[in-house]
Amino acid sequence: MSVTLILTAAVLSLCTAIMLLGNTVYSPAAVWKVLTGENIKGATFAVRTLRLPRMLSGLLAGFAFGMAGSTFQTMLRNPLASPDIIGVTAGSNAAAIFLLIMMNLSGTAVSLGAVLGGVLTSAFIYLLSRGGKFEGGRLILIGLGVQAMLNAFISYLLLRAPQHDVPAAYRWLSGSLNGVQLSDIPMLAIIIIIFSPITILLGKHLRILELGENSAVTLGVNTDRTRILLILSAVISIAFATATTGPIAFVSFLSGPISSKLVGAGTQNELPAGLVGAVLVLLADLIGQFAFSTKFPVGVITGILGAPYLIFLLIRMNKTGGAS
Repeated sequence: MSVTLILTAAVLSLCTAIMLLGNTVYSPAAVWKVLTGENIKGATFAVRTLRLPRMLSGLLAGFAFGMAGSTFQTMLRNPLASPDIIGVTAGSNAAAIFLLIMMNLSGTAVSLGAVLGGVLTSAFIYLLSRGGKFEGGRLILIGLGVQAMLNAFISYLLLRAPQHDVPAAYRWLSGSLNGVQLSDIPMLAIIIIIFSPITILLGKHLRILELGENSAVTLGVNTDRTRILLILSAVISIAFATATTGPIAFVSFLSGPISSKLVGAGTQNELPAGLVGAVLVLLADLIGQFAFSTKFPVGVITGILGAPYLIFLLIRMNKTGGAS
């Protein structure tokens, strides 16, 4: 509980910083007046149109990425089993880039296509991994193969794309809070409000699934139904998050291990993982905006943070011969 409270305080502090900081620094009183409906010259546009959507999208998308990543990693008992590693996010990316480049669509159509692409890719990976009995290792390997195939498809689309369409595609793929509008937020918020409680309530079953298929069945867990509900909740959440911000690299991958270290082994950590995801996205956005002379999208910063951990994890797994 104390870890959750500390993470919540960190999230609120970062949200406040994003609302106050920018080309012009506004006082908390000025920001509060704008949020409560008062018009202040200059501040109203900056706070309502630019900073509020940025803060809310970072908070909600980061929470969705973190919780979904932790769910997959715990359920499959493998730290590599993150949606952005095993192909789920790649499905959303491929659908979005196809609609941007080949169909010349934008806005809501691209967002819906990204959601549908993520859901269909997840269903495809899950069905291929069944093979009579569910095996996490098989799902991960199939997911890695599907991700490689989809990334190749994305590269092909970028090569075929007209020159003027490529920047928009790369902006999507980089993962960014730039350009998010307030109208993009309600649907993502509704999805998180619906599916996050499902994931948290099924958290105790998720701990039992870690013991293995036979042990879970012996303890009375309906493993197929539990997995389907958990996968559905995680996939829909992450698909809508990706549709809103693009694929923010490694947030799903990092949130679970960080939250597990904070709360301790054997403790339900879906909520802490979501809060860690929000912290990572909001902090990376502040770093990308203010730490360098050039502004970087949030996905570039999280990619810099996550890539070394992925390399370390692969080296450790190669030495131990396992997924610990």
